Amino acid sequence: MSLSASAQTKQEVLDLARRANDYFMNKWKDPTAPTIFKIDRASNLWTRSVYYMGLLALYDQDPQPRYMAYLDKWGNFHSWEPYKKAYNSVDADYQCCGQVYCQKYFIDGKDIRYKGVQKMFNNQISADRHNAWTWIDAIHMAMPAYTMMTVATGNRKYVNFAMKSYIWTRDSCGGTGLFNKEEGLWWRDKNFIAPYKESDGKNCYWSRGNGWVFSALCRVMNYLQPTDKYYTQLLADYKQMAKALIQLQREDGFWNPSLASQDFAGPEFTGTAQFFYGLSWGVNKGVLNKKVYQPAINKAWKALKSSIHKDGFIGYVQGSGDRPASSQPIDYNREPDFDDYALGLFLMGAMEYSKMLPK
Repeated sequence: MSLSASAQTKQEVLDLARRANDYFMNKWKDPTAPTIFKIDRASNLWTRSVYYMGLLALYDQDPQPRYMAYLDKWGNFHSWEPYKKAYNSVDADYQCCGQVYCQKYFIDGKDIRYKGVQKMFNNQISADRHNAWTWIDAIHMAMPAYTMMTVATGNRKYVNFAMKSYIWTRDSCGGTGLFNKEEGLWWRDKNFIAPYKESDGKNCYWSRGNGWVFSALCRVMNYLQPTDKYYTQLLADYKQMAKALIQLQREDGFWNPSLASQDFAGPEFTGTAQFFYGLSWGVNKGVLNKKVYQPAINKAWKALKSSIHKDGFIGYVQGSGDRPASSQPIDYNREPDFDDYALGLFLMGAMEYSKMLPK
């Protein structure tokens, strides 16, 4: 499938992104309101932070003041501080909002945006808690923020610590590391002792978990020079993942919740959105062969587009969890427990995809 055969324009992609985002902003008119599912959670939790990453990507292509006003109201309400003001926590989920704060600092230059999270990072570095990322989602939640902190402050200690943590998770966590270097995919966490299998005997690689890593590698490399030794190392892992992922894509453009298995097989939005973002990023950066990867990107776009209802509601979203079996069944009409991170991932992917399209 050629790019022209996908019959998309930048404007068509932008219109769909706006529709999905407008649905969310109309539903959550007050960005300071807590997320309520079983318990109240402050709105700078990781799920909402991922949404704001997507909103910033949308703003970059569609700079409407209302987007920035919505984000500012949220950040000011939380005083640009870590989730729960947990300055001594090593939990990457608590640090996720730091990515948004740093990106906002890059826009307006006010260092108050990152000072709180910087304090949190300094505490973790001082304690040398580089072994805290025991689940692969953590790579996305924290690693880009540490790298951004190096750019914001000019101090390499943040990216050095992030890479030390990444290598520990990759090569040592759980005894053998969470990255299967032979297959180019990741076990989900320290409890998934390799080789962790599904009921059909296939290795269990959670789609969204691998998506968290794949998209994080791109977001980290965005803030590194191609000559940086860390860039070279991360790019090698990224390319290995990309090669593995396109071999596992379904004909309809989605990826299964369990990437290599037919257990729980079916459309799933959040992993697909991240692979869509990551592959689009690679083609745009010239590190992936366009002829090889463009067909997979176009198929993924059609899948994601088919998931979005006329009113902007997103279907086929796997709710919160830690494995393919979590939050099942996944359905076009089912509302997940959290409706924010799927949108954020879609906005990041759609805006990256739009960069390769005609107007």
